[in-house]
Amino acid sequence: MSDEHTHQNFETRAIHAGNTADPLTGAVVPPIYQVSTYKQDGVGGLRGGYEYSRSANPTRTALEENLAALEGGRRGLAFASGLAAEDCLLRALLAPGDHVVIPDDAYGGTFRLFAKVVSRWGVDWSVADTSDPAAVRAALTDRTKAIWVETPSNPLLGITDIAALADVSRTAGVKLVVDNTFASPYLQQPLALGADVVVHSLTKYMGGHSDVVGGALVTADEALGEELAYHQNAMGAVAGPFDSWIVLRGIKTLAVRMDRHCANAERVAEMLTQHPKVTQVLYPGLPEHPGHEVAAKQMRGFGGMVSFRVAGGEEAAVAVCDRAKLFTLGESLGGVESLIEHPGRMTHASVAGSALEVPGDLVRLSVGIENVDDLLADLRQALA
Repeated sequence: MSDEHTHQNFETRAIHAGNTADPLTGAVVPPIYQVSTYKQDGVGGLRGGYEYSRSANPTRTALEENLAALEGGRRGLAFASGLAAEDCLLRALLAPGDHVVIPDDAYGGTFRLFAKVVSRWGVDWSVADTSDPAAVRAALTDRTKAIWVETPSNPLLGITDIAALADVSRTAGVKLVVDNTFASPYLQQPLALGADVVVHSLTKYMGGHSDVVGGALVTADEALGEELAYHQNAMGAVAGPFDSWIVLRGIKTLAVRMDRHCANAERVAEMLTQHPKVTQVLYPGLPEHPGHEVAAKQMRGFGGMVSFRVAGGEEAAVAVCDRAKLFTLGESLGGVESLIEHPGRMTHASVAGSALEVPGDLVRLSVGIENVDDLLADLRQALA
């Protein structure tokens, strides 16, 4: 993170970090450098370090500097998708024979990456309840290289005490990786709590408008950042300049959007807890949530994601999804518009039959920034 942004508040960093005025024209928004290669001033004479846009691109650099500043990290890296970021991280950290502890309610795409991709080249993994540091400690082996955490988790909204697991990881000499997608850096700062690497799907709250796919890694350590940058270049799944520009544009309003997401989600969760067709509401902002106290300690707000279970089982849950009108039936999350989905048949179909299988009666909401009374009315008619 640049020293000039170290002492600025989050909202200021979101708008200014990496967003320097164009030196040629004075444009206050970084240009889209839609370019593949760069003129060199003699053999090996690079202007600003740019030679080829897989290795570096000025628009992507602006985003990567912004990401590092928002997470309080030493190095930020932008990728073509969240899973591309995860893949780069795993291949940089792990070798055949190594082991990783993953959450017992991990995102389906992350589980698929471990179970169907990296396992084929000899990386082992096991599942643990990451909300219980003792359970994570028990899952460690002499081959463990990383502990992987999502908090809040997808789709069960579980909460992990990042500082407590940082103590576990330091004692064991392993890396702590935190997927911060659901919280965003506005609500939660894993590196400050002791994590080594933060993972993001930039597609979600960072982009914020359901119009871009991207991913990111941010490291607390400069040397690890350099190693990941080497793998980013060697593997090549980088964020393109236009996608980088779109994410940068979205980040400028991240703080104000997250405030509304949180406020709306709290109202939605409260209504659902009182609805006779709802058997359980999963939202860390509710006092009865088992992770509420930890979330209140390590988060600025409780986020915009709400999951709930429906009386009548799986078919009743699917029917709620089908009847919603203002809540759009669709995968992904974190956009300004509200989304509804059935994790068991949609985003988490890949974990069916595994230890991570999600309940069939579960519905997941990405609560947008519309008028909350309209959102509540739509949910009531969908549940009727």
